[in-house]
Amino acid sequence: MDRAESKGNAMQQVETVPKLVLNNGVEMPLLGFGVFQVPDAEECERSVHDALAAGYRLIDTAAAYLNEEAVGKAIMRSGVPREELFITTKLWVQDAGYDRARLAFEKSLRKLGLEYLDLYLIHQPYGDVHGAWRAMEELYREGRIRAIGLSNFYPDRVMDMIIHHKVVPAVNQVETHPFNQQVATQKFLAENDVQLESWGPFAEGKNDMFKNGLLVSLADKHLKTVAQVILRWLVQRGVAVIPKSVRKERILENFDIFDFELEPEDMESIKTLDHGKTLFFDHRDPAMVKWLGTRKLDL
Repeated sequence: MDRAESKGNAMQQVETVPKLVLNNGVEMPLLGFGVFQVPDAEECERSVHDALAAGYRLIDTAAAYLNEEAVGKAIMRSGVPREELFITTKLWVQDAGYDRARLAFEKSLRKLGLEYLDLYLIHQPYGDVHGAWRAMEELYREGRIRAIGLSNFYPDRVMDMIIHHKVVPAVNQVETHPFNQQVATQKFLAENDVQLESWGPFAEGKNDMFKNGLLVSLADKHLKTVAQVILRWLVQRGVAVIPKSVRKERILENFDIFDFELEPEDMESIKTLDHGKTLFFDHRDPAMVKWLGTRKLDL
């Protein structure tokens, strides 16, 4: 297959990814690519470049991931027109507050090599998030961010942001996977016109997720992998998802989820796996709040 044909196939694939319409009318791909825990610049640039070549158009990074520059280099090298991309990054705790948030935004934009962001999130619900949100609202009104949102905010904290500000968060990105399905959170967010986005869709393999008997049986039934079944389950729920991998074959595999559909009984069966609690850490645990809130990164 020559390069032109390969590029044509990728463009065909892009068209298969459904888009969500956020509460301000901005469209966001339902499936994207994440780069959490890929701090190595060369590996990050290569994996993002592979993802863009495969057809991904939503790329999710964060200041705290320490790889925004690598993401920016991959974007530039890809040759994909900027208007086709949906780029997300996040504000870390140490930069919460009005003045610091504006400075942090400029720094992230420079590292990414972009003129604007598609989505900017407050990464953690700590520190002066209200001051940060005021700065983000201004940047949004100035047209430098197309949408603003939150990450790791529990429903009560989301409501706190809604009632005290003019711009309703467009997205809330939280841990969502078969063992922590966030059903009540999704309902609350939908009622308030906030889009749920999943981080950790594979729970980093915890609880032997990839060997789970039910998920393996569904994968066999649909001639897919467990990872593909999980991603398909999320997108059929209307949950945006940003799987991460540094292996090209997995990047391609995770993108190949739009040629099959889980049946209603499949969706119901997956509900039985829900433990209703985090497999990572509780954002309301005082010790974790202290650790995250005082963690200074070299951003």
